[in-house]
Amino acid sequence: MNNSGSPQDMVPPVEGVAGGGTAYGWGDGSSHDQSLLQGTIDPARIPSSELVNVWCMPSTANVGPQETPRPLEPVSLLAARNERESIQVAIRPKVSWSGSSNAGVVQVQCTDLCSTSGDRLSIGQALTLRRVVPILGVPDALVPIDMPVSQINLLPGETTAIWVSIDVPSTQPPGQYDGEFIVTATKADAECAAQSLGKSEKYELYRELRNCLDVIEPIDGKPVEEMVERVKSATTTLRRVLVSPSFSDFYSENGPPDMMDEDANLSIRLKLSLTVWDFVLPATPSLPAVIGISDTVIEDRFGVEHGSPEWYAALEQHFKWLLQYKISPFFCKWGNSMRVLTYTSPWPADHPKSDEFFSDPRLAAYAVPYSPVISSGDLAKDYLQKEVEILRSKCHWKKAYFYLWDEPLNVQQYDAIRQQASEIHAYAPDARVLTTYYSGPSDAPLAPNNFEAFLKVPGFLRPHTQIYCTSEWVIGNREDLVKDIVAEIKPENGEEWWTYVCMGPSDPHPNWHLGMRGTQHRAVMWRVWKEGGTGFLYWGANCYEKATVASAEIKFRRGLPPGDGVLYYPGEVFSASREPVASLRLERLLSGLQDIEYLKLYSSRYGREEGLAILEKTGMYLGPERYTHDHNPIDMMRGEIFRTCRS
Repeated sequence: MNNSGSPQDMVPPVEGVAGGGTAYGWGDGSSHDQSLLQGTIDPARIPSSELVNVWCMPSTANVGPQETPRPLEPVSLLAARNERESIQVAIRPKVSWSGSSNAGVVQVQCTDLCSTSGDRLSIGQALTLRRVVPILGVPDALVPIDMPVSQINLLPGETTAIWVSIDVPSTQPPGQYDGEFIVTATKADAECAAQSLGKSEKYELYRELRNCLDVIEPIDGKPVEEMVERVKSATTTLRRVLVSPSFSDFYSENGPPDMMDEDANLSIRLKLSLTVWDFVLPATPSLPAVIGISDTVIEDRFGVEHGSPEWYAALEQHFKWLLQYKISPFFCKWGNSMRVLTYTSPWPADHPKSDEFFSDPRLAAYAVPYSPVISSGDLAKDYLQKEVEILRSKCHWKKAYFYLWDEPLNVQQYDAIRQQASEIHAYAPDARVLTTYYSGPSDAPLAPNNFEAFLKVPGFLRPHTQIYCTSEWVIGNREDLVKDIVAEIKPENGEEWWTYVCMGPSDPHPNWHLGMRGTQHRAVMWRVWKEGGTGFLYWGANCYEKATVASAEIKFRRGLPPGDGVLYYPGEVFSASREPVASLRLERLLSGLQDIEYLKLYSSRYGREEGLAILEKTGMYLGPERYTHDHNPIDMMRGEIFRTCRS
C-alpha cells in the first residue's frame, strides 16, 4: 500500500467484508434544491452552512457513512480531573463544490477551551482531533489529523466523523471552559499561509521571532532602563515581521480586514463547554485491567529481532502508549496447549527499566515471567528465585502476578499449573498466580454437570492459584450464578475473583467485537463492577493475522469474531506515522474504566447498594442483556454523582 497520502484521506486496506454488524444511520432520502447553487460554487463566498451539515454525536455512537444529519446544538460536557472525555463531530455535504470525485474539502479546527479566570485546555495538548475511519465497513480506527487546522475531503452522500478528545490534567483548576469547533468549506487547493511559504521564508520568519524571544526572555535582575530598550527592540522586530510580504493579505493602508466577521459569516461554529469538577480520578486505576500484547506480532510486522535494541524499543513504545488508556499491558508469547509466557517488562528484574515500568503509577498490575524472556545458552537454574527475590524487595511487588496457562482443559494442564505455582510459592509464599478458566478438567469431572464442575475449580487449584479469572461466557445472562462463583473464593486467604471476555459472550452481551453498539463496548466494565469482580483480563490487543510489513493489509484472525483480540492498529497502515492508532473500542474501554471510578466514589459516600441502585435508576445497566442503547443514561449517572459528591 502507498502511504504517501494525507492521513486525513487514508482508507486502510482490510480483508473481506465479513462481520460488519448492523447499519449505522439511515439513508435520508431527501434531495437538496441545487438550483440555488447552480454553476461554479465558490465556498469563499457562500456560508458553509449552505454546503455542509455539521452536528454532534456522543462517543458511544457508531457514526457510519449513512448517518443522517441532526440539528447543530451547543455541546456541554462534564469531566473530572485526570479524565478523558470525548465527543464526535459529524460532517456531511449537502452539495458538491469540487471539480473532482469528492464533494469538496472542509477545513476543521478547534480553539483552546478557556475559563473566565484565564486557565485553558490547549489544542494539541489537552485537545486532540482524530478522524473516524471504517474497518470492514464499521467505524473503528481513530486516525490523528493535523492540528490546529486540518483539511478533510468529503465524499458525496457520505458522513465523516471527527473524534474530539479532551484530556483534563490532574492539576487543572475546576471551572467552566469554553471554546469552538469550526468547520469551513474551502477550495481543494487552499492551504494555510504558513504551508505556502518557501523554506527560506519560513526560516527567516522563524529567525526573526526567535531573536525577538531571545531579547525579551532573560529579564531576571535587569534594570528597568534596559528592559525598556529590550521591549522597544522586540516591538521593532515584530512590526517588521507583520509588514513583511508573508502577511500582506492581512494588512493594508486601511488596516487589517475583519477576519472574525468574515469567518462568522462563512464558517460553522459548534460551541463546546466543559465543566471540570474537583474530583480527581486516581493515578492508579481502582480496577486492574490487564491486556495482552503479542510480542510475536510486533516482531513479525515491524521486522525486529527478538532481543535486539529495536525489539526493546518497539515493546517500550507499545507499553507506554497503552498506559494512557488506564490499562496494565503485558506481553505474551503462546506455547503449546495454551501454555503462555507473560511479562510486563522485557528486561530482567534488576534492570532500571523494569523498575521504571513497574513503578509507573498508571500501572495497576504487572506480569512476572516464569522463565527468561531472552534465552541464552547458559540459563541460570536459579533464574526464577533471583527474579522473585529482587521484586519482593520492591514496594511495587503488590502489583505482581504470574499468568502461566490460559484456559486449562485437562488434568495434565492443571497439574502443570500446580507444579509451576509450587516452585513460585517456594520462593515467594505471597506471590499471586492467575489462572483463566471456563470449565474444570474434561478428563476428570469434578461434579455431575459442567457448571458444578466449573464451580469446583478453586478447590481443585487451591493453594496454587490466588486470582481465579473466569469467563463471562459461563455466566451468560444468569447474574444469579455470580453469588455461587463468589462463594467458592476465599478473600480472607488473599484470593480474588477476576473475569474476562474472549470470543464470547456474543451479542447482545457486552464485549468488544467490531460492529457492536457503543454502549455495549462500554458496558464491559459496567458488568465487571456490578458483578463485583476485582480485576479484568483481555487476551490480546494487537492479535491480527501475521504480516511482515508494517503497512500491510489489516486482517483479523480467521475463526474469531471480527475485532476480537484487536483494540488498536499499526499507525503505518494509515500514514507515515509509527504511533499506534486506537480503535473506538479501546476508547470505550477507557470510558468504562473511568465510569468505575465515578461509581466507586459514589459508593464510598453512600454504600455499594446505592452504587448499584444508581445504575438501575438511570437505566444505564441492569444486566448483560439489559443496558442502555442510548447515551443519555450515562450522562444522567455522571451528572447525579457530580451533583451529590462534589465538595
